[in-house]
Amino acid sequence: RKEFVDLYMNYVFNESIRKPFEDFMQGFLRGCPARKWKMFLPVELQTVLQGCTKFDWHLLEKNVNYIQYGKLDQTIRNFWTVFHKLPEEKKKLFLAFLSGSDRIPGYGQENFTFHIEDPQEANPDEVCIKANTCSLILFLPR
Repeated sequence: RKEFVDLYMNYVFNESIRKPFEDFMQGFLRGCPARKWKMFLPVELQTVLQGCTKFDWHLLEKNVNYIQYGKLDQTIRNFWTVFHKLPEEKKKLFLAFLSGSDRIPGYGQENFTFHIEDPQEANPDEVCIKANTCSLILFLPR
């Protein structure tokens, strides 16, 4: 029985997935050559692949560029007041809405910037907040 269980476990976890895994690894290594990854320590590689998971939300606020807004405009002050009162999970959801990811890229939060822009709509109360994830622009109506 032990031999059967051992052989079965080996089949399920090794043999049955060998070909798909080899195909995956071949494709992955074509785009991401393994010799380039050796320059990273494991914790650095994890940050590069997964992004930063610890956030300084005040630094995020500091790194924002404003378009057709000033830092002291009432809309901006209201936005940051509400933002800082949000629970951590809601802040991460905002980050995902803005950038497409709930993490900051591995190059570090001090280098992560985004823009808040006034879409200059005639009826701002009828316009929803929207984001351009490619350009990291939050369109925030007044």
